[in-house]
Amino acid sequence: MADTVDSKVLFSGARRYVINLTNESDGSGESAVVKVDISGLTGPNGGTATYSTIDRIEYSIGGFNYVTLEWNATTPDEIAVLSGDGSIDWTSVGGNTDPQSSGGSGDIQITTDDASDGDHYNITLWMRLRD
Repeated sequence: MADTVDSKVLFSGARRYVINLTNESDGSGESAVVKVDISGLTGPNGGTATYSTIDRIEYSIGGFNYVTLEWNATTPDEIAVLSGDGSIDWTSVGGNTDPQSSGGSGDIQITTDDASDGDHYNITLWMRLRD
């Protein structure tokens, strides 16, 4: 079996990208699953996007101890650890930008902690793509 997951692009423009991520768990959970494949997106200058800045996250986490968002790298870079319901807004400080660490792809991955049948998440990311 596998968790029922979905990634729905809500907006994709030259500078902005908004995606909604959902999961309804059967207890198997997710571990470092890529949710945003940056190389498949076009950056603001028309080239392939290579990294991103996250301006805002809205989330609702139910059942999981927490859900971790990271930028893929040899040692992944933490974006946020989410639990409960809430939002994180980095717009006043220019956003949370991928540090482009060694071995990084720019992809955004997700890991759920302590999955049980019926656990769920609903996460929306407001991003700016870079090339």
